[in-house]
This record gives sequence, structure tokens and C-alpha cells, in this order.
Amino acid sequence: MFDIDKIKNQNIIVIGDVMLDAYIFGQVERISPEAPVPVVMQRSLEFRLGGAANVALNIRAMGATPFLFGVIGDDDDAEKLRNELEGNGISATSIVVESNRLTTVKTRIIGNSHQLLRVDREVTHAITTATENRLLENLELKIGTAHALVFEDYEKGLLNERFIQKIMILCKEHNVPVIVDPKKNNFLAYSNATLFKPNLKEIKEGLKLNTLDSLGEIEAAAKTLIKTMNLKYVMVTLSDRGVMICDAEHTYHVPAHIRKIADVSGAGDTVVSIATLGLAQQIGPYSIAQLSNLAGGLVCEEVGVVPLNKAHFVEEAQKLKLI
Repeated sequence: MFDIDKIKNQNIIVIGDVMLDAYIFGQVERISPEAPVPVVMQRSLEFRLGGAANVALNIRAMGATPFLFGVIGDDDDAEKLRNELEGNGISATSIVVESNRLTTVKTRIIGNSHQLLRVDREVTHAITTATENRLLENLELKIGTAHALVFEDYEKGLLNERFIQKIMILCKEHNVPVIVDPKKNNFLAYSNATLFKPNLKEIKEGLKLNTLDSLGEIEAAAKTLIKTMNLKYVMVTLSDRGVMICDAEHTYHVPAHIRKIADVSGAGDTVVSIATLGLAQQIGPYSIAQLSNLAGGLVCEEVGVVPLNKAHFVEEAQKLKLI
């Protein structure tokens, strides 16, 4: 069973695309005379951690120690991101700066508690060989103390098949379990991972399937991944249908909890964070799915990308007898 007290002793490596999330909050009271769009009267501006940084934040919020690996630009947004990391007790020492990159920023405009528009600022070209080597050098210093490593791929240029394989070899040498939150481009590059966590759209695109609707079809796709990629577990997030997790012999489906959904942004980050902490404690797949499903639902009750509230999570998990 998942032990909350053990979390404080866990070190988790998070490697992936780090982002800064900006939020413009305001009120909508009229439509613009210039175009049929709402006019948002800005009330506040907030910066939050996104992408791989949000995974690290969720892990930190639960009491574990995240080691965050990524790449940012040499710009003002990078400084804002560092400030957010520092303010949340997350080290930025393993984040590499590339002067020819932009720090990825997603700006969401929220009017009357509803997201109206998102504006992205990014580049997605591949990192340099020098950056890759620096990240590997830093990773070699941390891997010996890690209880798990999670790949957080948003296709912003950090991860490629060669780099992924180098990291996988390092994890195998140190017996570190690997969790993957994939995207389409590198979908099949994570052979021998411990837990592979696509959502329904990602598994459909990754396997080039025309339809993937019924639970039986989803289970068959997950089993195909387990066999062809030599994976231990595949966990597919199914939005309002909950979570399915499979190993070579078993399949478990955990229905979604009925909740008042405010915003699904960042829910996948929370799911993979709790799955990683559970895997680091070597709990079973059904428990991993139950806890991850609960956590993902809880953050959907909040507006914007927010970390999991540990106290609320523990309270809800105890009610369900999951911890």
C-alpha cells in the first residue's frame, strides 16, 4: 500500500520540456466593437510552472525531492521560470541554457473563470550536442541517488531517440525504474520502460490506429505496446472514463470520480507524478491507477495548472481506503 510517510525519502529525476505558464485573469462584461470577441478587463497576472516543471512541482508538493533536467533560453522568461522554481523549493542547477532558444511560455487568458484563449511562445528545434552532453553529465551525478526517473515529452526539442536511449541505458545500469509521458514523435523510442503513460489520443496516434473507442480496443492496443516495446506496465488515461492499466497478464479499469470540472490543464502531469511516486515505492499496478486517477480528478477542480494539494489528496485517498 502507498505510504505517505515514505515520500519524503524519495528522489525523483524529471527530464523533459520545462515551461512557464502565464495567466491573465480578468472580467468580461462586453464584446469588442472591433471584432466579435470578448473584452477582458485584466485584474491580475500570475506565473506558474508548466510541462516537466509542473511534474517536478507536483512531486515536490507531495514531499519528495525532484531533480529537474531541461533546457531554457537566455531571456527574461527564463529568469521568471527560475524564480518560480526557487520559490517552490526546486533546484534549477540541472537546467541548461541555450542562447539561441526561447524559453517556452504558454499564456492563458482567463475571463470570468473560463479560459478564453492561449498564446504560445516557443521554438521546437533540437537541442545541441553540447547541451545533450551537459545534461548527461549532470544526470550521471544524480542517477545513483534516484528512486525513479520520469520522461516528460512535449515535443519542444529536448528529447530525441538517441538521447532517450542513452538515458535508458543509464537507468538500467543503476536499476532505476523509468516512467514515460510520451508524445507522437518519440512514441516508440522508450523500449524497456517500466511504466508507459499515454492518453487516448497519444496511443491512437502512436500506433496509427483509425479507431480506438471501446475498452476492449484500448486494452488490445496497450497489450500490443507491452509486447512490442517490452514494457512492464501501460497506463492509458481516458479522460471522463478514468484510467486503464495493463501488464502482460492483467488489465484493470478504474472509472473516473464524479467531480465538478473547472479545468483539465495539467491533469496529465499530476497523474504521472503520482504514478511515479507509487512506482518508486513498488506498489501494484491497480493501486497506482487508483491513486493517479484520484489525483488527476482533484486538480481538475481548480482553474489553471496547479499542483496537487497533498492534504486534500490524503483525505480523499483515506476515504477510499487507498492509503
